[in-house]
Amino acid sequence: MSAGLKKSSSNGCEKLLTSEEQQAKINEVRRLIGPLPDKLAIYCSDASISRYLRARNWNIKKATKMLKGTLKWRAEYKPEEIRWEEIACEGETGKICRTNFIDKHGRTVLVMRPSCQNTKSTKGQIRYLVYCMENAILNLPAEQEQMVWLIDFHGFNLSHISVKVTKETAHVLQDHYPERLGVAILYNPPKFFEPFYTLVKPFLEPKTYNKVKFVYADDLNTMKIMEDLFNIDQLESAFGGKDTSGFDFNKYAERMREDDKRMPSLWSSQSLPLAIPQPTLTSITASKPVNLDSDSITASKPVNLDSDSDASDDNKLDGSNSHGIYAKVVSSDNDSSPADGGHNGPSNIHQDEIVSLDGKA
Repeated sequence: MSAGLKKSSSNGCEKLLTSEEQQAKINEVRRLIGPLPDKLAIYCSDASISRYLRARNWNIKKATKMLKGTLKWRAEYKPEEIRWEEIACEGETGKICRTNFIDKHGRTVLVMRPSCQNTKSTKGQIRYLVYCMENAILNLPAEQEQMVWLIDFHGFNLSHISVKVTKETAHVLQDHYPERLGVAILYNPPKFFEPFYTLVKPFLEPKTYNKVKFVYADDLNTMKIMEDLFNIDQLESAFGGKDTSGFDFNKYAERMREDDKRMPSLWSSQSLPLAIPQPTLTSITASKPVNLDSDSITASKPVNLDSDSDASDDNKLDGSNSHGIYAKVVSSDNDSSPADGGHNGPSNIHQDEIVSLDGKA
């Protein structure tokens, strides 16, 4: 047994994975995915595959199917090619924006204001969300792979509720950005939000809704969460901080245009933030062209991203129970969130659910 043990827990059950066991699973997923073009190959780094495995309790077959789905989605949707000018109209009100500061754990912060919704197109709103997710990842420090969502409910009313958009948001977050969300803070949600949260909760996987924290300005216990996560001098006054500058669309647009210039270099240098060093891949050789829809790639064996039939027998590498139980590898990042107190959010949610959105976010 290696000294590099990683502990996973779910529903009170624990299992230990050695570094060697984790690497074996990562290598097997990479083998099952097969050769890919350079852009998509970035998503088969050790760190990326590890996120998909963690999201699926280190189940190789499920993680491979999930990663194939993302690779197919990225080949078709091309999120890395979205530019500010294309979606600027969605960002005029600051309904989603990346702050110019990080939290105390080095995570980028996305502020969301549902009451500032300014468009009716679900497609456009989701495309803007994807752009913001890509931008947040672009700005992650090298040692960090998760972000924070700060959701401001000021001015929120029933007209801002959309089950369709919420469902699509959960789908994008959980299926295509697993383990990217460290914590989602719902700040001052109104009482009528509780039944809506109950309605959409089935769309969220356990590892996602366990990362939701309810914070109320009139509750010192929950406000301590903000103090523990953020530098109050940098935090916007809307969230109890001291920064009163507010959202300036023109300044924000300039920041996004500058970030857009950096995006191509991210792909050419393959410098996405990695939590696990990526080994040199010498076992993959290219010999036969493979058609991934409209994208031409080369591979020694046809790769079908629509099928999970080539997944290996997980029992060969995974002796754990994977029947719908989601285990979380404990890291300093995941342990950094403070415990909640005071308000418990919706009354049907147990306090232990409101402790740590990621998932398969």
